[in-house]
Amino acid sequence: MVPASLMVFLFATVALTVTPGPAVLYIVTRSISQGRGAGVVSCLGVALGGLVHVLAAAFGLSALLAGSAMAFSLVKYAGAAYLVWLGLRKLTRPSDLARPGTFAPQPLRRVFLDGVVVNVLNPKTALFFLAFLPQFVSPARGSVTAQCLALGGLFVVIALCTDAAWSMLASTAGGWLRRHPRFVGRERYVSGSVYLGLGLATAFAGDRARP
Repeated sequence: MVPASLMVFLFATVALTVTPGPAVLYIVTRSISQGRGAGVVSCLGVALGGLVHVLAAAFGLSALLAGSAMAFSLVKYAGAAYLVWLGLRKLTRPSDLARPGTFAPQPLRRVFLDGVVVNVLNPKTALFFLAFLPQFVSPARGSVTAQCLALGGLFVVIALCTDAAWSMLASTAGGWLRRHPRFVGRERYVSGSVYLGLGLATAFAGDRARP
């Protein structure tokens, strides 16, 4: 990737990974209920689940391109529309972390496996990777599979770091977060704007890089 595109990818990834969803909600709730160690273990489980989706998206998009370059372009535009929809929904709905609940204490192995399951079985995660990765992939730059694996792996690493930050925050200030749900809810304005910007930029830029 050219440096400018890489910077856009990194900025978008950071903004998107701080967005509370089912995985972050699981991590925060586990951290509040069972402490920092369980929170970090849950982050690792969620990261492994993310890698499963990266592999599925990488090989799925490669197979799609092998069948039809036009179909690949249609997926990019459909992904742009999906990101715009996510942005609009994020801006108009309250944060999922407004009222985190509690979990009964579990062995760390179970905490890890539950984190994997939470991410792997979330269909929205699969849809997100199919919508997000193609926006930064160009068949003209070489193997689509390699590009998806590299970008997806970078996304998972960044997500692991932001998830760990959520875990540290939740385990340290769990009570304060429960008393101040509006603080957590404000993140939707940043992440929603990034979703919208990324989707609109892709839609108007078009598919300039041809295989």
